[in-house]
Amino acid sequence: MWWILAILFIIILIIATNVRVVPQASAYVIERLGGYDSTWGVGVHFKIPFLDRVAKRVNLKEQVVDFPPQPVITKDNVTMQIDTVVFFQITDPKMYAYGVDNPIMAIEKLTATTLRNIIGDMELDQTLTSREIINTNMRSALDQATDPWGIKVNRVELKNIIPPEAIRNAMEKQMKAERERREAILRAEGEKKSTILVAEGQKESAILEAEAEKQAAILRAEAEKEKRIREAEGQAEAIRVVQMANAEGIKFLKEAGADDAVLTIKKLEAFEKAANGNATKIIVPSEIQGVAGLAKTVGEVLK
Repeated sequence: MWWILAILFIIILIIATNVRVVPQASAYVIERLGGYDSTWGVGVHFKIPFLDRVAKRVNLKEQVVDFPPQPVITKDNVTMQIDTVVFFQITDPKMYAYGVDNPIMAIEKLTATTLRNIIGDMELDQTLTSREIINTNMRSALDQATDPWGIKVNRVELKNIIPPEAIRNAMEKQMKAERERREAILRAEGEKKSTILVAEGQKESAILEAEAEKQAAILRAEAEKEKRIREAEGQAEAIRVVQMANAEGIKFLKEAGADDAVLTIKKLEAFEKAANGNATKIIVPSEIQGVAGLAKTVGEVLK
């Protein structure tokens, strides 16, 4: 009875050791009797004991490889160190398993040779300012070369570009001189703008002062005009009052029955007041001359 249990145990052990569960983003390359048989995807699989074996477990995720710096020579004979970062993904597990031995080393060597070819056609200044162009050319060349290996190169990045120490010192001096030049330009532009602003401020101040003087002159002229108008109005009012007083006096004399002789005497009195002024020439009306003798006679009779 024990041998039956032993056989069952052996069968269960064989089944357990030949059941494989393929996880997500993975693939198993299966060989049967030494030759490629199939590629297992995600899920549970059973291999035939003693006939099938898992030849390679392939990771289907995007992978990143950081290669050490590689010496390259530019078109103008400058040697520099450049290290690259390659992002790739396995698209065909079978070709990846049988296409090339040690694919990572193959990608590294291919990256170094491709980088030397691209940098060899560029000068130093162009190399330092054309990272995007170099990345694009590298990715295109590597993707085309690794396609038979079941590998797709998604992206290539230049991590560091390290020129020789003498070149770095010269570049630092050049950058320092450029910064000093820009600083001098900015300082000169600032002084220029400051001078312009001061001049514009003085101009605005002069304009405002002239405008203020103009307004003050206008106000003074208007005040003087108003003063003269008021003086003239006062003089006119005084004359009107005097004339009204004279008219009232004459009216009173007429109402009192005064004759022409009395009126003539009043006229003479008014003429006498006029003669007391500063006039150098007096024109006497003819009607006053006619009655002058009469006034004199009346004066003598009264005496």
